Amino acid sequence: QVQLVESGGGLAQAGGSLRLSCGASGRTVVMGWFRQAPGKEREFVAAIRWSGGSADYADSVKGRFTISRDNAKNTMYLQMNSLKPEDTARYYCAGSTTHYTQNYYRLVDQYNYWGQGTQVTVSS
Repeated sequence: QVQLVESGGGLAQAGGSLRLSCGASGRTVVMGWFRQAPGKEREFVAAIRWSGGSADYADSVKGRFTISRDNAKNTMYLQMNSLKPEDTARYYCAGSTTHYTQNYYRLVDQYNYWGQGTQVTVSS
């Protein structure tokens, strides 16, 4: 069982920055960030492999968000720059302990551990 705890959400102005953190109680294969706005489905934001650190991003955040991890602290981060009002959502940390054959972990069903989420609100 892996417990995930997010922190760092809040309110930012358009063009501003926020950094999210996710502490994990155990090691996973891949860690990811998803977000869900009211009335919308949960969508992939970014993911990173614990081993090697290779990262993947949704097109909507590429060039603005950076995912990283600190192996020693078992913590993952999401640095969000150039925030837009459409980035407003509840952000969820997710962990997958399954080795899939495909390189990308962009589907909700690929993750078996989830945090409670942290709210990010971007004002225009």
